[in-house]
Amino acid sequence: MKTIGYIGLGKMGMNMVYRLNEMNWRVVAYNRSPEPRHQAANQGIVTVDSISGLVQKIDEPRIIWVMVSHESVDAVLDELAPLLSKGDVIIDGGNSLYKETIRRAKVIESKGIHFLDVGTSGGPSGARHGACCMIGGDESIFKKYEELFKDISAKDGYAYLGKHGAGHFVKMVHNGIEYGMMQSIGEGFEVMRKSEFSLDLKKIADLYNHKSVIESRLVGWLKDAYEKFGENLEEISGSIAHSGEGKWTVETAKELGVAMPIIEKSFKFRVQSKKKPSYIGKVVSALRNMFGGHEVSHKP
Repeated sequence: MKTIGYIGLGKMGMNMVYRLNEMNWRVVAYNRSPEPRHQAANQGIVTVDSISGLVQKIDEPRIIWVMVSHESVDAVLDELAPLLSKGDVIIDGGNSLYKETIRRAKVIESKGIHFLDVGTSGGPSGARHGACCMIGGDESIFKKYEELFKDISAKDGYAYLGKHGAGHFVKMVHNGIEYGMMQSIGEGFEVMRKSEFSLDLKKIADLYNHKSVIESRLVGWLKDAYEKFGENLEEISGSIAHSGEGKWTVETAKELGVAMPIIEKSFKFRVQSKKKPSYIGKVVSALRNMFGGHEVSHKP
């Protein structure tokens, strides 16, 4: 039976573990806090209470998928790598800065352990029903374990993109583009909200998503957000949380001499929204909640 070790049972990790289990993988899962372990165990997943216990339950050559925050990756790898054998594979499926991924790959592969970086998009729903996976590392290792990526991805939803760091680099840029797209949707819908026409914004979001040029999952999620929270989005904060990927994209563009006014301004808008909440911020926050399950504060 196909076997994989899995570290990190957050919203993405838990759903991916469920999908792997349904795709006939034997999953051995670990999470630092016990509650997610108990939840996974109740669904028939093999769980352990330590990283060493996880390694012991998997035969060589092992595949270990790490799905933790980028701040926690080094600590996990420092504990995990000494327990593995030559020929084992570590996959970082989280949102790590590609430069850190390149550094980590050199260290891990110097020990004879293979390392792949996989940028994973689609939110918790994608993790459960088929994600989009952007893969970097040794192409021969990707090909050896391609069945894994086929099993966790939507149809045609994975691709090998190049050497170490390529997967996380492409995912970083993806998230930067996402910043700009969400910002433009928020701006457009605030203009309509303030117009003289008393427009039905939920109806418009639904209309846009029927063969218009801007038809998209984001516009569909906005319609769902209006249904869930109402058009005034009163329960949603106008201050937008932000993670590292938007900042990293802007910084990388500057290093490469690429002008990025839209993404840079959308990132700065998020930073400034903490002090200047707005309806645009409410729209973006609502979208983050709908596709990523991100917590959204009540109005400040």
